[in-house]
Amino acid sequence: MNSLIPNDSPTNLTEFSVSELSGSIKRTVETAFDHVRVRGEISGYRGQHSSGHAYFSLKDDRARIDAVIWKGTFPRIKFRPEEGMEVIATGKVTTFPGSSKYQIVIENLEPAGAGALMALLDERRRRLAAEGLFDQSRKRSLPFLPHVIGVVTSPTGAVIRDILHRISDRFPVHVIVWPVKVQGEGSGDEVAAAIRGFNAIEPGGPVRRPDVLIVARGGGSLEDLWSFNDEAVVRAAADSRIPLISAVGHETDWTLIDHAADVRAPTPTGAAEMAVPVKADLDAQIANLTARLRGCATRQMDHRRQSLRALVRALPSLDQLLALPRRRFDEAAAGLGRGLERTTVVKRRSFERVSSGLRLDLLTNRLAQQRQLLADRLTRSERCLERQLLKEHNRLSKAGASLSALPPRLLGQLARERQHLVSLGRHADTAMSHTLLRGRSAIMAQDRVLQSLSYKNVLKRGFAVVRGEDDKPLTRAAGIGEGLGVSLEFADGRIAAITGGEGEAGGPRQGSIPQAKKRPAKAETAGGAPKQGSLF
Repeated sequence: MNSLIPNDSPTNLTEFSVSELSGSIKRTVETAFDHVRVRGEISGYRGQHSSGHAYFSLKDDRARIDAVIWKGTFPRIKFRPEEGMEVIATGKVTTFPGSSKYQIVIENLEPAGAGALMALLDERRRRLAAEGLFDQSRKRSLPFLPHVIGVVTSPTGAVIRDILHRISDRFPVHVIVWPVKVQGEGSGDEVAAAIRGFNAIEPGGPVRRPDVLIVARGGGSLEDLWSFNDEAVVRAAADSRIPLISAVGHETDWTLIDHAADVRAPTPTGAAEMAVPVKADLDAQIANLTARLRGCATRQMDHRRQSLRALVRALPSLDQLLALPRRRFDEAAAGLGRGLERTTVVKRRSFERVSSGLRLDLLTNRLAQQRQLLADRLTRSERCLERQLLKEHNRLSKAGASLSALPPRLLGQLARERQHLVSLGRHADTAMSHTLLRGRSAIMAQDRVLQSLSYKNVLKRGFAVVRGEDDKPLTRAAGIGEGLGVSLEFADGRIAAITGGEGEAGGPRQGSIPQAKKRPAKAETAGGAPKQGSLF
């Protein structure tokens, strides 16, 4: 059974201060590990510090140890350390009492081959490059003045503050931040999902689609930046339809997203500077261009004024221009009276010559002659008709006499044949009626099948058939140009329409699309021309 010992009870344990305990641990570690050789991968190397020392880490797949190379040791090392290089370090293990950490002080460094992470990174880079994800032909140019900028980064770090501050200083625009983890497990998937999420925003929706994306993170070691070497992040950046700026790490840091992005920025602040121009510079440039335009217009007006004055001096005076027309007018006015008199005399003579042949007796004789000619022609036609009727009557009489001269036996046979012919006619009428009835029934059955398969039943449910100018159905929107005349066939008729433009190429239009007023469309009547309508 445990017993509680009061705080003031005596004990035989030696009491140490923190400094004494740290110093004892330091001496113990340095005594136990005088000189050691350690194999590992260099991580977090950023070159020599301003003091001349170099601080980094050696790691393998399960552990890491801090390392330092003092300024005086650098001249004795045969090669310069590099990030990701696997090395064999010889030195002493010691502790740093100020933070209770241990580290190895390297006295000699030998290369042992490329590290596992660097080898994996190089293999992944070559494989993705072979797929064409890093080709220059895939890269798009950045918009000159974006209205909305999307930023994929951590919302709590200094990176987002630097970007927002730089954008507000240069050209304030709307910024949408997609918060993600930029380090650790699952950070690569979050960055890839953020890039695809920005691309999935529909133009004209409640949330405006960004015109440019910035994927940003501060500096760090190779392990810290490893999320941006993830294959999912690289593929999302390569598939982005929005121009993308990669701003991961410092200028010396390179990740695979830098190769897939449209533009690589050395720092997150540099990415903000690439995304927007300086508003003050634009104002100054516009003012300069405005002044140049005004000066050019003033000089052009002065030049045109001088040219006009020179042309005016070369033109003849008004009297010189009107002298010849005025003379022709006077001559025409002088000869107008004489011309009217001669024309009057000529017209009078022509009238007298025509009126001499318009006497009453001549017109009466002409009418009598035409009346007599008409009467003669009527008499001849009546006589011809009488002769033709008499001729036909004689022919029928001869035919009747020939039939009456036939023997009674032939007359009886002729009567029987007539009755048989009448009976056959009735049978033929009955058979024809039955045939027509069966044909009508078959046609009605085929018509019911045809109606069940006809597209017109689909039209009754609210659909329409779009036909081109050649009256052939159009099945693809890609083949329809703007301003093309088409016809829309509904269940009750057709209307004509003119195609309009789409809302996205070159880029998509911002803002919502106003809806046009709905006008009732009249269906075209049978045999009539289609009425003009609209697609919208």
